[in-house]
Amino acid sequence: MVNLEVNIGGLKFKNPVTTASGTFGYGSEYEEFIDVNRLGGIFVKGTTGSRREGNPYPRMAETPSGMLNSIGLQNKGVDYFIDHIYPEIKHYETNIFVNVSGSTIKEYVEVSEKLNDLEKIPGIELNISCPNVKEGGMVFGTHCPSAIQVTREVRRAYHKLLIVKLSPNVTSIPEFAKAVEGEGADSISLINTLLAMAINHETRKPVIATITGGLSGPAVKPVALRMVWEAYHAVKIPIIGIGGIMNAGDAIEFLLAGSTAIQVGTANFIDPQVSVKIIEGIGDYCEQHKIQSIKDLVGALET
Repeated sequence: MVNLEVNIGGLKFKNPVTTASGTFGYGSEYEEFIDVNRLGGIFVKGTTGSRREGNPYPRMAETPSGMLNSIGLQNKGVDYFIDHIYPEIKHYETNIFVNVSGSTIKEYVEVSEKLNDLEKIPGIELNISCPNVKEGGMVFGTHCPSAIQVTREVRRAYHKLLIVKLSPNVTSIPEFAKAVEGEGADSISLINTLLAMAINHETRKPVIATITGGLSGPAVKPVALRMVWEAYHAVKIPIIGIGGIMNAGDAIEFLLAGSTAIQVGTANFIDPQVSVKIIEGIGDYCEQHKIQSIKDLVGALET
């Protein structure tokens, strides 16, 4: 039997396959397709301090080998999550993480503090790819001093597993990885979407209302693999790899590059059963290659 169990910051995952925030709702949306309890974990959609309506439509578009989106963190706020959504999902027998977002450090801290007492939420994913309104819209995740400050303040306020989600829209991913590790992050997840745009040449207008948005899907996988590999050689904390994972082979490549676990994102929109298929595919791969523990694959890239 293959042991698929992994450990991140002292927290056990039954397997390394989790679902990416914003692509899996709150888990309940996928119950008719898969047994959510089979997953290593789920990352629920971005949660902010107060209700957000999101960006104007159109805000999603298909691109070659990928998808462009600019949802704008549409959600009903952390209090609504605690009062209405958490009671409906806390029965899941898998790790549930809340993706915490905000426009100010104060908002990040307040949301994180409120999640401390939720017994069935063992950790949060800090989404630092948000514009800092007090700094003129500069994204926390692309300005190292801001990334350091928000991680430091949330670490002081939040007492369980802290995963920081890194932006790929930077010159040096190792710099940011080491920076948040130094401020107490237990793990990092990467990559978030790449800043991109699409144009309709017939109308001469942008395809989405916000002009630019986040690119995800198979098109970003080579970039994501490179950044995971760079981060793996820069930090000691575990990495959760994200970016264009469509099947078990993709997931294994991320493990080889240095990921302890992975998140499945865009693929969920194409095949709602893909995450379970990836778990089974990883198990088959390990049996074929006589690998007894999935941990033996992490960082095993031969160069």
